[in-house]
Amino acid sequence: MKQESSRSPSYTVECEDYVHVVEFNPFDSGTAESLIAYGGNNYVVIGRCSFQEEDAEVDGIQYNTLRTFHQGIRVDAIAWSPETRLDALPPLLRFCTAAADRKLRLFTSDLQAKNEYKIMEGHSSYINDLVFSPKGGQEIASVSDDHTCRVWDLEGNVRACFVLRSAGMSVGWHPEDAFKLMVAEKNGTIRFYDLVTHQAILSLTTGQTPLMSAHWCFKNTFKVGAVAGNDWFIWDISRSSYPLEKKPVHADRAKLFRWSTVNENLFATTGYPGKMNSQLLIHHLGHPQPILIGSAAVGSGLTWHKTLPLCAMGGDHRIFFWVTEM
Repeated sequence: MKQESSRSPSYTVECEDYVHVVEFNPFDSGTAESLIAYGGNNYVVIGRCSFQEEDAEVDGIQYNTLRTFHQGIRVDAIAWSPETRLDALPPLLRFCTAAADRKLRLFTSDLQAKNEYKIMEGHSSYINDLVFSPKGGQEIASVSDDHTCRVWDLEGNVRACFVLRSAGMSVGWHPEDAFKLMVAEKNGTIRFYDLVTHQAILSLTTGQTPLMSAHWCFKNTFKVGAVAGNDWFIWDISRSSYPLEKKPVHADRAKLFRWSTVNENLFATTGYPGKMNSQLLIHHLGHPQPILIGSAAVGSGLTWHKTLPLCAMGGDHRIFFWVTEM
């Protein structure tokens, strides 16, 4: 596939800070619009957006900021709580961030006078990923360069700690399999832990390093994807612990892997930020080549819309959105 087939974003939103991470809310928050969170060098911003693909009255994209939270330190990861409801009285906004100071911050807001956060300390190195328990949102799992995966309650107590053999890069908690945790390590190993017995029950490997990102498919609990080195990998854990498919995609090393939330054969990968043109590739398992190459000046973060084949990536004072076909 030739380089000139790369596409500029379908939509762009201007932001007040460099965007390091961006996350659509994967849960139902009781509104027609989507909630989106992005993190920069000092702030976390919560916004609401709708797109013409879902609402005929919208011209392109409609975006407005609901609330900006000043954190005063770089945001490295954001996770949404399933408790977030905008149709409740009062509304409840809850999410958690991982920051450059190795701490988690649990934010709770009613979008009016109540805006508070709780600091959770314990990791001794950078935190690479975090996720809420999808059923009820009463626990948070995080993985770190300190070779641990920790499970916290909302008071900041550590409920479980899994010792890893290398840096923890990604953690997944599936709404249809709430008693298992997926933990991906930089050494290429992806393990599933039983949260009742605290034992590892299944292990996958890329066979190459460094593994930078892994993701548990929302539409199919048997599917796991990852990027390591220049390649993407797909497993069907019902069939084998060896990859079902792998392909080299990013000449400059792959950075992130994310499944679409609407189609189990659709996924996106990104190349390493820092190159002049950070690349977003959208792949479909039925196609030999990427079905979309997105190009942005710089980019970091990667997230899919809950109900549309649309993904977003952060950049320099902007969020970029690409729409693809199913």
